[in-house]
Order: sequence, then C-alpha cells, then structure tokens
Amino acid sequence: MDSTLHNSNAWDQKVEEGARYTQAVSKETIEESKKGNWSITVTTEKQVPREWFPSSLDGVKVLCLASGGGQQGPVLAAAGAAVTVMDISKKQLEQDEFVAKRDGLELKTVQGDMTDLHAFDDEIFDIVVNPVSNVFVQNVASVWKEASRVLKNNGVLISGSTNPLLFIFDDREEQKGILDVKHAVPSSTLDTLSEEEIEEHLKANQTIEYAHTLEELIQGQLDAGFLLSGFYEDDFGGSRILDRYIKTFFATRAIKMSPTV
Repeated sequence: MDSTLHNSNAWDQKVEEGARYTQAVSKETIEESKKGNWSITVTTEKQVPREWFPSSLDGVKVLCLASGGGQQGPVLAAAGAAVTVMDISKKQLEQDEFVAKRDGLELKTVQGDMTDLHAFDDEIFDIVVNPVSNVFVQNVASVWKEASRVLKNNGVLISGSTNPLLFIFDDREEQKGILDVKHAVPSSTLDTLSEEEIEEHLKANQTIEYAHTLEELIQGQLDAGFLLSGFYEDDFGGSRILDRYIKTFFATRAIKMSPTV
C-alpha cells in the first residue's frame, strides 16, 4: 500500500479533528514574534534554544520540512526569515496559509514528501527545521540526504525525533499504567497487527508510523554529511507514564560540513 498517501489523508483528518499539532499559533504569538520575542518547538514541550539560530533571522532562508500546521513556519516568518513550508498534508499547509493571510506574513507552501525534495535546487536554504515527523517515513536516511542536499554549506538542520524506546511498549497496556515490552525496533505500526486490526486501523484513517533505530536517527545524519553541534531531550510533559522514567523525544542541531578538497 502507499503509506505516503495514507498518511497524507490521515493528517488531513487530524486537522479536521483539531489535533494538537494542527492548531495554528495565535495572532498574539505572531505579534510578539515580529517584536523579536519568538520561540518554536520541534519536539513536544521544550523550546529550541535561541542560540541554535542566528542572532537575526532577517533574510535567512528557512525550509520548514514536514512542518505544516501553522506553528513553526509563521513564527519564523514573523521573525524575519524567508520561509518555505513543505508538508505532505494539504490541510496542514492551509493552516500556515491561514496565519500568513491573517497576520500579513510572506511564506511559501509546497505539498510534498520529506524524503523527496526535488522541488528545490541544491544548496538554497540556510536552515532546515524538521519537527518530529520522520516516524511517518520508512526510509529516514532519505530525509537526511535530501536535507543535506538543499542546505548551503555550513547550513543548519534542526530536527526532532522520537526515542525508539517509546515504540517497544504496548500502547494499550501503558494507558492502564503497565509498561509491557511488545514491539521490536525497527518496526512499523502494522507489523504486530492482525489482518483484521490492520483493516480497522486503515479504515479509521490512523497514521502509519515507523520506529527507527538510534543509529538511523543519529549516525544517519553523520552519514549524510552533518556534524552534530547540539542535542537535548524532551517528553510528554508528565502526561505519560514513561515520563517518570525516561525522555522519549530528542532534538539535534547539525551543521552541513563543506566537502573536503
């Protein structure tokens, strides 16, 4: 099956349902961002350190990759960046377009797959901002390679990822307060479901997710020509039982290194 198309439709549905990561920022947030009082997240709760960005975003070319929903892109545009938002979901991009129209912002939206950035030339962006989203693609190496290709030399990739430990537990049991190890990594949402459960999952238009190894998530960036220059961890803000024991998300700042001559 085409998991890309399925996840596109699933995220369109999430917008209609008003899921957290589809809710556009407020007009007040944009007004503060225009004054220089801005912040974004690429994980769940923690703000990306301001020192991960240039002191001024004026004219900085930013690709918000798999970042629709009217959150990161409009804030960075309000702060002065030249922003392009790419997302697989048309309705997610409409959230960015809504904020731009409401608050007089200039940003570009492009619908597409984060593993294939053929819409962009080589080395045209200064920064790629990629919130937690690589769980929705099977081949995360393609994300890193394409991000590297479209970044200028010494450009920066700021990315959020899910700690693979999150995926080994049975979600239903965790909701009961029980941590039951059930799944292997790497794996996908559908791997442990019966044919009947798969049919129900797809019919309900729930996303298909892929659990990647730490090697894929971190060494994969190094293999794509990046040098890691920043790292932090995050969690669900105390709403999940796992928060008592470990952080289940992390963010990385990586610099595209100039090729050696």
